[in-house]
Formats: sequence, structure tokens, C-alpha cells
Amino acid sequence: MATPGETKPSNSSPILRLDQTNLGVIGTRIPVPTYPRERLAPAIVHIGVGGFHRAHQAVYLDELAERRVTDQWGITGVGLLPQDRRMAEALLPQQCLYTVVERGARDPRARVVGSMTRYLFAPEHPELVLGALEDTRTRLVTLTITEGGYNFNQVSGEFEAENPAVQHDLRHPSAPTTVFGYLCEALERRRQAGIAPFTVLSCDNLQSNGEITKKMIASFARLRDDGLAAWIEDNVAFPNCMVDRITIQTTDDDRAMVAQTFGVEDAWPVVAEPFRQWVIEDRFPQGRPPLEEVGAQFVADVHPYEMMKIRLLNAGHQAIGYLGYLCGYRYIHEVMGDPLFPAFMKRLMDEEITPLLPPVPGIDLDQYKHSLIERFANPEIRDQVSRICFDGSARMPKFLLPSLTEALSSGRPHALLTLAVAGWFRYLSGLDEQGEPILVEDQMRDTLQARAREGRENPRPLLRLTSLFGDLGQNEPFVAMLEDALRGLYTEGARATLSGYLASGIG
Repeated sequence: MATPGETKPSNSSPILRLDQTNLGVIGTRIPVPTYPRERLAPAIVHIGVGGFHRAHQAVYLDELAERRVTDQWGITGVGLLPQDRRMAEALLPQQCLYTVVERGARDPRARVVGSMTRYLFAPEHPELVLGALEDTRTRLVTLTITEGGYNFNQVSGEFEAENPAVQHDLRHPSAPTTVFGYLCEALERRRQAGIAPFTVLSCDNLQSNGEITKKMIASFARLRDDGLAAWIEDNVAFPNCMVDRITIQTTDDDRAMVAQTFGVEDAWPVVAEPFRQWVIEDRFPQGRPPLEEVGAQFVADVHPYEMMKIRLLNAGHQAIGYLGYLCGYRYIHEVMGDPLFPAFMKRLMDEEITPLLPPVPGIDLDQYKHSLIERFANPEIRDQVSRICFDGSARMPKFLLPSLTEALSSGRPHALLTLAVAGWFRYLSGLDEQGEPILVEDQMRDTLQARAREGRENPRPLLRLTSLFGDLGQNEPFVAMLEDALRGLYTEGARATLSGYLASGIG
């Protein structure tokens, strides 16, 4: 009979539930935290605990503790959204322990991460979240709230004050629901108590993410109180940073793999590639974790690194994602297994994006671009195309459209960037080339689908969404080129159209 906390599958070793009491035995199978987790100082509050944070920032901090570099930077995780209840239900019975599995050329490697010692589900415990943010031991608040979570107009860059959740938080400052409401209420309480503010570090894929975060938080604060806004602008640091690690959505197959391969029953493991990168602007008045000890890079200016990553990796994902889906592929490694797509991505990066990038200190861009193609082709990372296609209205204006806009203004080649936009527009119609429905997941889905279906080969209905496209719809040569690309996608199909572009050398 299995003892409490374990399950005995037939003809195998016991599968142990992941929790603190089982770490000793689990540690004979895979690496586990050997540091005293109860001694980790709760110096970091992280808002938006998803797979990426758990595979990236939390791993760096776990390594600091495991190497006995410092025990001063433990994490309190926070989920703000109703759907974050699932994460709470997974992590809390496991005392916030979870497994990270790296999948690359070698056999998968797993480890248990223990740097998060507390998880708070904000909809049920708002005062506990505010208490953690007020706590004098909290010196750093980190964010992974997705590109769409910053509540700004894609073209003007201004804070969307009319958002109903924002209006709620302005009316009920002590009962917030948004990241802006929570941070501003906590900062106001710290200001009134004479407590130094925490530093806010965005870890989302936004160019100048620290500057954007500061502008959005200060804009919300100004709607609430000018004095608070001025205090935030004068006293709170918002460093920029660039983060990188391909992390896939966890599936039941992943859970089963962790159980069968490593003998660990984990309610929500994380699967990621071996590669990781973290470049951070070194501006932390309340102190910072010594992340350089575990591979992070502190620099004076993050801008070149984030431009490189957002416009090559993130834009590359968008470019192959929509076209790859239309070609019938459902995993990114399948897309890259079609010779057309590595060729497309290489030309897109070399001819249309790289000439627009600033120099990146210490980086060989040719080597970096080659590594991206290899990473995307990794068959062990079963990265779903649907994940890449998610929320395009938040991602395309930040990742791909800036290169297109710059190429147009400087008279540089832009045909492949245009084809990538056409792939998105064709995808938004909601039907694939076989007439099967496409599940479009986007915060603007209804509007986008209605306009895509209205226009079909005519991109103008979508381009009239100036909140996404600015004045691109007024550039008639570009509109004509986009219309030609859309016509090809609708009449010839994605693969034939892409093949034609590559064969003709259109640029």
C-alpha cells in the first residue's frame, strides 16, 4: 500500500506528490532545493505567476539560494485575475514548489524550484496582497502581466483611463482589482507611513518596459491624487529589462511525462527550452539580488538588447505563427520543419529587420539569428502555434509593426513584413483554408473578426482601427502591397503565396 503522499503505478517506483515532506525522496531522483526555504526573506512580490515567470525569474532566484549566494530574495507570488485560481489550487497544496523541465537536444532534465514561498490569490485576499506590498521587507515588485496588461493605447501610448476596471479602482482605492490599483494603494500607504518605496521591474515583452510601466502607474496615480503621482515619479525606480526563454503551455501530457519520467506528481510543472537570458538596467535604489552570479547581465542601457529580442525573436514568432497555422501546422517545430519557413525567417530578419536595429554590445547578431532558427526548430519544445497567435492585437503592434513602420518611413524593403501582417489578417477571418474554424483568442476578437470578414482581400476595414495601426491605412502603396498579399493568401493559399514571395525575391 502506498504511504500518504505517494501513488504506486504498476511495475514502477512510487510516484511522489510534490510537497515539502516528500522533497528528501524526490531529491534522490532530481535536484531539489537544499536550502532552508523558511529562511528566504520575502523581498520580492511577483504579480502574474504563469509559466514564464516560473521558468525564468524564479529559477534565477532559486539558483542564488541553492548556491548559498544569498537568502535575502524570496518570492511572494500574486494572482490578480479570476482565472489565477487554478494556479492557487495547484501551488498551495505543494507549498509553492513546482518542477521545471528543460527539453533540448539531450534527454529532458528536471528540477524542483523553491524560491517562491507564498502565493496569494488577490480576488479572495486583497488585504493580504496589500499587506505584502506594504511590508517593509518588500524591496522589489516584479511583473509578468502580458503585453496587453499595461492598459495603454497602442498608437498614442497613453493610459486608457476609461477602462471599467480602472474606474472601479479609482472609486474604490482600498479594494483594488488591477495592478495599477494595487501598486498605487500600496505605494500611497508606504508614503503615508514614511516607508521607502519598492522598485518595480516589468519582465514583459515591451520595448522600454520600465518606462512604459512608470508612465502607466503614474498616469493612474495622477487620476487618483497629484501628490501621489509626483511622489512616484520622483521616488520609485522602474528599470528596463529584457527577458528570454521559450516556455510552452503546460498540458496533461506534460504532467504525465513528469510523473512517469521523474516519478513526481506535480499539478502544474513548467516545460521550457534550455536557453535563457536576462538583461537588466542596473537601477535599484533599494538594493537588488546579485543575479549576475547566476548568469543575468546588468547594463546601463537595455534598449539595444530589447530591440534585438522583440524585433527578431518575438516578431519572428508572429511572422511564422499566423502563416504557419494557415499552412496547417499546429506546433512551431513543425512550421520550422517546412524549408520555406526557415528561409522566410532568415530573409525577414536579414533584409528587413536587422538593418533597422542599433548595434548590440557584446552580441554577434548573425549568431543570434542562427540560434533563433535552431531554437524555434527544437522538436522537444512542442510549442503550440496557437500560443504564438494568441492576442495578436496586443503583440503585433509591439513586436512587428514598428519595424514595418520604420521600413516604410525610410524607404527600406518591407514585403515580407507586409506578408506577415497579411497572414494575421487572413487568420482573423476565423476559417482556415479547408473551411475549418480557427479559434481566434484575442481581447479584440469580435471587432477584428468582423472587419476581417468584411474586408477579406481588402485590408482597409482592419486598417481603419487606428488604435492599432495608426496611419498605416493612409499609405496607399503599402495598402496596395498588403492587398496583393491578402489576395494571394485567399486565392492561392499560404504555402503557395510564401513560396512565390521567396522565389521571386520580392523585397
